[in-house]
Amino acid sequence: MTQTDSRESKQRGRELRQQLPRSLHADWRPAADRLDPVQVITAQDAPRIQQLVPVRHARMSESAFTFYRGSAAIMAGDLASQPSSGESVQLCGDAHLSNFGIFASAERSQVFDVNDFDETLPGPWEWDVKRLAASFVVAAENSGLGTSVGRQTAETATRAYVESMSRFSGMTILDLWYEQLKLQQLQHLAPSKSERKKMKKRAAKARRNNSDRALHKLTEQLDGKLQIRSDPPLLVPSRELAHYGVDGDELREMAEGNLTQYVDTLPANIRSVLSHFRIVDIALKVVGVGSVGTRCLIVLLTGRRRGEPLFLQIKEAGESVLQPYLSAGRYRHAGRRVVEGRRMIQASGDIFLGWSGSANAGPQFYWRQFRDMKGSADVAVMDVQQLLRYAKVCGWTLAHGHARSGDPDAISGYLGKGRKFSQAMGEFGVRYARQNDADYQAFLAAIESGRIESQEL
Repeated sequence: MTQTDSRESKQRGRELRQQLPRSLHADWRPAADRLDPVQVITAQDAPRIQQLVPVRHARMSESAFTFYRGSAAIMAGDLASQPSSGESVQLCGDAHLSNFGIFASAERSQVFDVNDFDETLPGPWEWDVKRLAASFVVAAENSGLGTSVGRQTAETATRAYVESMSRFSGMTILDLWYEQLKLQQLQHLAPSKSERKKMKKRAAKARRNNSDRALHKLTEQLDGKLQIRSDPPLLVPSRELAHYGVDGDELREMAEGNLTQYVDTLPANIRSVLSHFRIVDIALKVVGVGSVGTRCLIVLLTGRRRGEPLFLQIKEAGESVLQPYLSAGRYRHAGRRVVEGRRMIQASGDIFLGWSGSANAGPQFYWRQFRDMKGSADVAVMDVQQLLRYAKVCGWTLAHGHARSGDPDAISGYLGKGRKFSQAMGEFGVRYARQNDADYQAFLAAIESGRIESQEL
C-alpha cells in the first residue's frame, strides 16, 4: 500500500462517520422481531450429542457470565440488527474476555492472543469490539465489582483497541504481520514486584500444561496397556461411548479415517513429524460452555521410537453463529474456515493445526494440539486494577488481529482519537448487559418450567 493509498483509506474512514456517527454505537434496542433467546439455544442443541445437552444447559445456568459465554448465537442476531460500518475484518466471532489467553508459539515461547475461533468469519470489525465490551460489563458485575467498573473496563478495552489500531496503521505490512505479544512483555507491564511474581507463577503453570502432564492426568495403565481414563460425562473413552448413544468403534474408525485427511492439510515437515506417532486411544471430552455437546475428541498418540506422548484435539466445526447474517465466502468446509480464520488473526499458531471431513457431507472437524502450554486469566478473582490492565491487553490483541486481516487505516480514520467511540462502547456494554440479564432469567425460567433440561455435575 502506498502513502497515497493509506491517506485515501484514512479519509474513507473519516467520511464513514457521516453515515454512522460513532456515538450511535451506544444504542441498543432489541428488534421487534427478535427471536426468543431460549429458542435460539435449543436450535443449537439439535445437532449435538443429546445426552450432553443438559450439561451444556447446566454450565450456562451457573451465572449471567457463563450464560453470556454460551449465547454467542443470540448476540450475533442482535449485532446483525444494528447499523454496520461495512468495514470488514476476519472476526473472531466470539470475542468475549475469556477467549483470550496464553499458549505456545511454534518457536516454543509463550504468547498472548485470541484463542477461540469456532465462530470466525469475515464481517464488520465493530461486532467483535461490542462482544468484548459487553463481556467486561457482565464479568465485572458477576464478580461483584459493579456496573461502574464494568463500564470503565469496557471503555478501557476500547481505548486500547483505538490506540493500537492507530499504531498499527502506521506500521509496514511486514512489521504488523510479525508483531506479537510475548508473555515477557506482559510481565514488564506489571506495576509491582509481587504482581510480576504472580504472573511468572501463572506462566510457569501454563508451561507445564502439555502432553506430558495430560498423560499423567488423563491416562492409566490397564493390563500393561496405556489408555485414557474414564471420568463420565466429562471424559468418556471410546470403549464406553455406547452409554451416550455413540458407537465407540465407529467413532474410532471415523477418527482414524479423518487422520489421513487431516495429515494432507499439513505442511510436509509436520506430516513427517506425525508419521513417527501412532494412535493409542480416543475419548470424547466435554470442553467449554457453548461447545458442550459437539463432537470434541482427544486423541492419544505415542512415538514409535520412545513412546513419548502427543495429545491432539479433534473438534467438530459447524456453521458459524454469524453465518445466517454474513456470507460464508470461500469457506465451504467449516473446519477449514476455523483454521484459516485462526491463521489470519493469530500472530503465532499451532504447527498441528489442520482440518478433516468432507466439505459436501457428514461432520467436519479441525485438529490442534491439546493443551500446549495453554493458560487463561481467572477474571472472577481480579481486582479493579487487574481487570483494567487485562482490558488493555485484550484491546491491543483484538486490534492486532483486525489490523492483520482488514484495513487499519480506514478503521483508525473512522475511530479518530477514540473518546466518542470508547464512551459509546461503555454505554453499549451496560445496555447489552441488561439484555443479557433478561435473557438469562428467561433461560432459568425455561429450566424451572421443564421446557429445557439441565444436569448438574
